[in-house]
Amino acid sequence: MRWSIRLGRIAGIALYMHLTFLLLLLWVGVSYYLVARSWADAVSGIVFILILFGIVVLHELGHALAARRFGIRTRDITLLPIGGVARLERMPEDPRQELVVALAGPAVNVALAAALGLWLLLVSRGPFPAAVFLVGGELLPRLFWVNVGLAAFNLLPAFPMDGGRVLRALLALRMPYPQATHIAASVGQALAFGLGFLGLFTNPFLVFIALFVWMGASSEASLVQMKASLGGIPVAQAMITDFRSLDVQDPLARAVDFILSGFQQDFPVLEKGRVVGILTREDLLKVLSQEGSQVPVGAVMRRDFEVADPGDMLEPAFARLQSCACRSVPVIRNGHLVGLLTTDNVGEFLMLQAALRGSGRSGR
Repeated sequence: MRWSIRLGRIAGIALYMHLTFLLLLLWVGVSYYLVARSWADAVSGIVFILILFGIVVLHELGHALAARRFGIRTRDITLLPIGGVARLERMPEDPRQELVVALAGPAVNVALAAALGLWLLLVSRGPFPAAVFLVGGELLPRLFWVNVGLAAFNLLPAFPMDGGRVLRALLALRMPYPQATHIAASVGQALAFGLGFLGLFTNPFLVFIALFVWMGASSEASLVQMKASLGGIPVAQAMITDFRSLDVQDPLARAVDFILSGFQQDFPVLEKGRVVGILTREDLLKVLSQEGSQVPVGAVMRRDFEVADPGDMLEPAFARLQSCACRSVPVIRNGHLVGLLTTDNVGEFLMLQAALRGSGRSGR
């Protein structure tokens, strides 16, 4: 994620902090100071937030480690002002597995709350604490109620939050996955609307959470619908067959001519008829501004790239396209370049397919 600072690795997973998280720390420090006019309170507030986000990291690790059980890798965990985000390579396709992964995060908070509650009952003196104060108060009772709140809040059926994913997994046990996603996303957006409306009169922070839920539900529903539309379609039906390629010895000026005379942005690079690299527009522009247009393509191209076969299914091929650092994947059959798969062309293919379905016809 852009504007993020890497903090290190935990359980083999990269941990990042978004720069806006520093604004949250500043806001908390100022808020605590204004309540009691004490720098000690400001520091204690910042420390409490750091501990809170340590708990958030454990929550996200719960998701990540549960996903690892099913062979799903976690790219990274990023701390944001509204919480944490664990980026899984993919969500489990089996609803039962998704149910386990979705519940693993809140389960961490339930376990922490149970441990803290037991400690408070056995060790603390006086009545069990029933409230959390913004400033002051003992640390352990505050952490107990924080974990209770995090577990309860995350289990709200507001897709794509944990509770929304639980709802989708339960629905997907009885209906097709796209339909289950549509229902869960609709429920999530309805709750987001209510949460945002409540936030207008109580806490503006709820409005930001509502926007996050609304946009996340819409985005994921669209993604699932797109994946369903790509299912069962070979790459050969969506690839570009009218394209330009470059030789490793060509100067960058040749790529510039191709860009100006057509629509292509990334170019497969050949050596003796074999694809050996990809020249992206970003790399081309960077080197043009620094070294000019006579630099050989072979000195600029990327040698680490994804490839596809015309017989591959479009859905996993498109997933590989999205995960790589370029917008094009060469399509190769028997060692020969036969096409290009691009994000733009897949989008156009889906629009044309939808139009054909709307007209009651089928075809490429």
